Amino acid sequence: MTLKTLWKSAALLMVLALAITACGGGQAEVEEPSEELKVAFIYIGQPGDLGWTYEHERGRLMLEEELGDQVETVTVPDVPEGPDAEKAIRDVVNNGADVVFTTSFGYMDPTLTVAEENSDVIFEHCSGFKTAENMSTYFGRIYQPRYLSGLVAGSMTEANLIGYVAAFPIPEVVRGINAFTLGVREVNPDAEVRVVWTNTWYDPVKEREAAEALLDEGADIIAQHQDTTEPQKAAQERGALSIGYDSDMAQFVGDTVLTSPIWNWGTYYVDTVGKVIDGSWETHQFWGGLADGVVELAELSPRVPADVASKVESEHTRIVSGEWDVFCGPINAQDGSVKIADGECMSDGDMLSMDWFVEGVVGTLEE
Repeated sequence: MTLKTLWKSAALLMVLALAITACGGGQAEVEEPSEELKVAFIYIGQPGDLGWTYEHERGRLMLEEELGDQVETVTVPDVPEGPDAEKAIRDVVNNGADVVFTTSFGYMDPTLTVAEENSDVIFEHCSGFKTAENMSTYFGRIYQPRYLSGLVAGSMTEANLIGYVAAFPIPEVVRGINAFTLGVREVNPDAEVRVVWTNTWYDPVKEREAAEALLDEGADIIAQHQDTTEPQKAAQERGALSIGYDSDMAQFVGDTVLTSPIWNWGTYYVDTVGKVIDGSWETHQFWGGLADGVVELAELSPRVPADVASKVESEHTRIVSGEWDVFCGPINAQDGSVKIADGECMSDGDMLSMDWFVEGVVGTLEE
């Protein structure tokens, strides 16, 4: 089974789980703790100073700051997906964890296995779709700040060619490319977004090479879906601009990074653990957006003109209000045909299984 097929199957199962949860989620029978709640975090990498794991670590630190002496947190970094994950999860439970956050998609089945063996422990899995009475899932609508960053890129490109260094052709990444392109084309219908796949989440060499290839083709802005800052550095070295991801990459590269769609897991961690503490936690599937504070747009570079910043702010307000969302029509597919009619919006299920490009994207879905 290919990675793309696996994610499409995962999306379908997640939609079914969302429907079941909506009909009435069960509440785990967990007694309110009389002492500090022990909360464990399983990480796929080291926190470092930017990227996916770093943002979860920031969330953990916010949890400690907000809930103070009510919680004790522990972390287990560098846990590979697969059998080693199950062992790491079981170890933290055996060491007294009351709540366990597992922060990578490949931890899903190991989390469920251990959850089924420990009904008195709460488990939260990031980005998955399987739940139990004592296990929930959580993720964020990062496509919303992706769209906002597209407004910036589309307004500031002079070449009308924006390069996008993309990880894997799975729905999560495709959704981000499409949202970004919709933002670009909203303000600049003549601009194109050219996609190069690296088939990596973290490979500085490959990601720099992809960015350089796009710059060679004439792109004057580089966007990406990876953890490293190499595409941003490559753009800066060539006198081009960029859009970051995961963390605010301007702090590592400079003001040529116009902005970055970023994660803010702390709001979710504080709310979730608070519910465990007061006994109101119930199994759920969370997919929060800008309105929930789980995803955000980093501060705009001083290079961004005031009128562009104003446009971003007005669109941000419109999304947060619930008046509108990114994948509401009219939207054309890559070949120019109408994919989403005027007045219609994509369902969560359709977004979670997205396997097509919008008009304005140059590239294919082949790895």
